[in-house]
Amino acid sequence: MTELSDRNDGSPKSDRASSLRSFHHRNFRLFFGFNLVSNIGTWVQRVAQDWLVLQITHSGTALGLVTALQFLPVLLLSLHGGALADRIDKRIILIITNVGGGLSALTLGLLVMTNHVHIWHVYALALSLGLFGAIDSPVRQAFAVEMVGPDDLPNAVSLNSANFNGARLIGPALSGLMINAFGTGPSFILNGVSFLGVIFALTSIRSEELYRKPAGKDVDRSVRLGLRYVRARPELLAAIVIVGTMSLCGLNFQISMALMAKNEFGRGAGAYGLLGSALAIGSLSGALLSARLGRKPQLKYVISGAAAFGMFTFFSAFMPNYQTFALVLPFCGFFAIMTIVAASSFIQASAKPELHGRVVGIYMLVYVGGTPIGSPFIGWIGQVAGPRWSLFIGGGVTALVAVLFGAWNLKRLSSSAGTSRTSYHQFDRQHDGLRDSG
Repeated sequence: MTELSDRNDGSPKSDRASSLRSFHHRNFRLFFGFNLVSNIGTWVQRVAQDWLVLQITHSGTALGLVTALQFLPVLLLSLHGGALADRIDKRIILIITNVGGGLSALTLGLLVMTNHVHIWHVYALALSLGLFGAIDSPVRQAFAVEMVGPDDLPNAVSLNSANFNGARLIGPALSGLMINAFGTGPSFILNGVSFLGVIFALTSIRSEELYRKPAGKDVDRSVRLGLRYVRARPELLAAIVIVGTMSLCGLNFQISMALMAKNEFGRGAGAYGLLGSALAIGSLSGALLSARLGRKPQLKYVISGAAAFGMFTFFSAFMPNYQTFALVLPFCGFFAIMTIVAASSFIQASAKPELHGRVVGIYMLVYVGGTPIGSPFIGWIGQVAGPRWSLFIGGGVTALVAVLFGAWNLKRLSSSAGTSRTSYHQFDRQHDGLRDSG
């Protein structure tokens, strides 16, 4: 087993500076490839699920509700998922969550293909998928540092984002074609089968090549300690709040795009899928650029990215037709993923190793957990006032919060940092004293 503090210096310096340097790690290569297939399946299901709800109910409110149900478990379980990541072998947890997610998708697909599906089935299985995803997300995020080590972590985060958004480029368009040709059922079956690849990758990972720091038996494993740690780090708290605002107000694009395609522009499932691909073009570009830059994660990149994302989302509400709306979406996707990569890298690089899973769990709580809170409201606004208002409000609020934190950050940097540093050291001393309280 490789110590977390060890450096992987076997590769040339030029390789370590490259945008693909995380692929020097065999475990990461293996997981990355099969995860790409699974991510494509995830996006295929998301489009099919949204379209199925609109076919059954013709309601933006119902669309917001099913999205909320899928992400609601994050509010309840992501903190505990992060604590599990600090306590149990992450591969075991991920195998369980992938088995559960695959079975949920296959069940919905069979119900649709046998013409037995009702809206409550969609609600129940979206909630089931969300339950497994709520545990999976923080554990998967925390597992990245074990596969590549701390030096290559920012690059791995960028490549994982490129993976997710590359799948986002393929999945929605593929789902739109499948829906037009076969209906929504096969899309759910495809997603269910795609989980098998991730399970195979997890069982094939070499434990001796993982980067792990042995923890003492008496280290405090409580969720409470993770919350105290984040509260003592104002920069971490600021990044989490900014991302939470984006998730709450601005990242409900699946709802807004579905309503814009169907209600505003009178388009079908294929056109809706293409909007998702247009958004993913920008997201993928942002992730690839982040991987190439290899810069040290800083809060200012989180703030500037969120401000730009909010402004482009705000402007998208004024686009007069389908074509111009599609042209703005890549810019929204670009700055959204630049912000998320910057925030994820900053938070993971700043967290103490023994608290890594819990800090990631808190981050995932606000990042993913903002969706079940915001999506019914965004869906309701889109249904009652029109989808342009959901984009107008979501983008405007996100940009405003980013600007306010930008002003706070400038003031903080211009003043003495002694107070903040003192609070960090005080927490570290207190944490050292808690090692016998677990």
